Amino acid sequence: MRFLTVAAAALAVTQGAFAVDIQKAIIMTFPQGTPDSVVGRAMEDIRKAGGTITHEYKLLKYEILFNYPPAGFAAKAPQKIIETVTIWSSEYHAIIEEDQIVEISHPNAH
Repeated sequence: MRFLTVAAAALAVTQGAFAVDIQKAIIMTFPQGTPDSVVGRAMEDIRKAGGTITHEYKLLKYEILFNYPPAGFAAKAPQKIIETVTIWSSEYHAIIEEDQIVEISHPNAH
């Protein structure tokens, strides 16, 4: 009986040690006028949590013509830090969306 107790405890510890937060690919954008420090904090928080910034977007010249957001980035980040950044960045009206492939098809294509 003692063996089963020790085995169950060892299994629980091992399971916790191998628990990995799922990485998600996201795009995070900020509206015009958001301080650079806020964008920087979001990127740094993601890096500290084990995420990776895969691309930085700086589209200032397109803001006037196309209403693109002036700053943002793409990242792969653990779900938990995405939730944390979502909460504190809501004050700045940041938009966080899943990064995914977009396809355009012709309406007459089969």
